[in-house]
Parts: sequence; C-alpha cells; structure tokens
Amino acid sequence: MTTQTEATNQRTISKHTRIGLFIPCYIDMMFPEVGIATLQLLERFGLNVSYPLNQTCCGQPMSNSGDEVNAASAELLFVENFKPYDHIIGPAGSCVKQVRCHFDAIEQTPDVKHIRQHTYELVEFLHDILQVTSFPWAEFQHSVAIHNSCSSIRGLGIAKPPEIMGVPFDKTARLLSNVKGLVLAPVDRPDDCCGFGGTFCVTDEAVSARMGLEKAHDHLRHGAEYVVSPDMSCLMHQQGIARRAGLDLKYVHVAQVLNGGPF
Repeated sequence: MTTQTEATNQRTISKHTRIGLFIPCYIDMMFPEVGIATLQLLERFGLNVSYPLNQTCCGQPMSNSGDEVNAASAELLFVENFKPYDHIIGPAGSCVKQVRCHFDAIEQTPDVKHIRQHTYELVEFLHDILQVTSFPWAEFQHSVAIHNSCSSIRGLGIAKPPEIMGVPFDKTARLLSNVKGLVLAPVDRPDDCCGFGGTFCVTDEAVSARMGLEKAHDHLRHGAEYVVSPDMSCLMHQQGIARRAGLDLKYVHVAQVLNGGPF
C-alpha cells in the first residue's frame, strides 16, 4: 500500500486524532468492498482509524418514517459507539446527513452535540478537512458520470444546488479529477434525484423507477461507462434499474475509485 509520504498536497492531521469509521448497515451487509476501500483510503493518509464493532443502523429509516421511539434507540447506540472519537467518517451522504441534521429523537447532551458537529461524509472530509489534491496510487481509465445525492448536495453542501444562485462547485468532481486516466462525462441533469429516496422507492415505486431510468439514459447519452457516487444507496437503486433494463452501465462508490480498488 502507498505510504502517507506519497500522498502529497494534503493537510496534516495529528496521529493522535481519533477517527471513528462509520459504515452504514446496508454497506456492511451488501457492499462490504466499499467499507474496505474507505478504511484503506483513510489509512493511506496516516490516519488513526478505528471501527467500533457494536455499531448498527444510524436510525435513518425509522426517523424518516416517523418512528421516533426506535429511532431514539438507534441514535443512542450510535452515540455510545462514537463518542470517544474526534472525527466520525462515513461513506454515505444520507446517513451522515441523518446524524448531522436529524439526530433529534434523543436529548442533546454534550456527547450528542459533539458527534453531530464532527461527523463527516467521506468526500467532504477529504476535500474540506484533509484538503487532498493528489491520489498517486489511483488510476481509472474510464469515462465517469458523477451522481451526487440529494442528501449530499442539499444537506451537506457537497455541490452547489441548482436552485441556489452562486458559483458552481462539485467536491466529488474535484477529487476525481486527480485520478489518472479518469474522464468526467458532463450530463444534462446532474442534480436530478435518482428516485431512490429511501422509503420513497417503496411507497412510490413506479415514479421512483422512472426517475432512475431517466438518470441511466442521461449517463449513457454522454458516453459514461461508470457512474460514481458518494452514496451507495443511490447506486444500488440505479444499478438495479439499469440491469433490469439491460443497459451497459457500471456503478462504483467514489471510495473505490480514489483508493484504486477493490472493485
């Protein structure tokens, strides 16, 4: 594995800074390779990363459904697992947004406030906190369309929302532009929701599927071979739709690309 000294142009964080790795439950169960890539990528920068073994769901499905009782249980367990850490990092925008913006079912103790203030999505941590501009170990000789989730854009500020005036920016694109061989494919509607929306894809199945199919065709029209996103839940949704429609698109998490695998 490439050492920290080869990862140039990054902000130094003390080796004593404690990093807690938050792997959402669906990634743990269905996409473990994304969790592995996230851990390996963070360790390349010499960070002191630990994975609390008792972590489970952050409570987002219950919270979104109005089940505050069970959401509170999940939130309390999350706090218990991650309160010893200086930073908590997770490869999932919607789950990080839940922690930062919607941990409201429990009392706002100092530990809860600390966790809400210091939980980061992977891209924003690399871009804003570490300020990484080089991934010398990574190479991806493919055309890539980026999908930034609604949660990441509007909840975490990972890219400029189209409905807000201002200078455009995209932190995911900035990181991926430093990967050798990778070509970014500009698409017509990069900010459109893919239709997943957690329980939305269950309660509004037909609309959800159509939205995902339109995203896939937008990506294909512009020659994308891969769709890359910080949100594996959105990729899971889009991948299922593309496979069912027989479309030749592949889907990988941004951590896998920046780490150089596993794919």
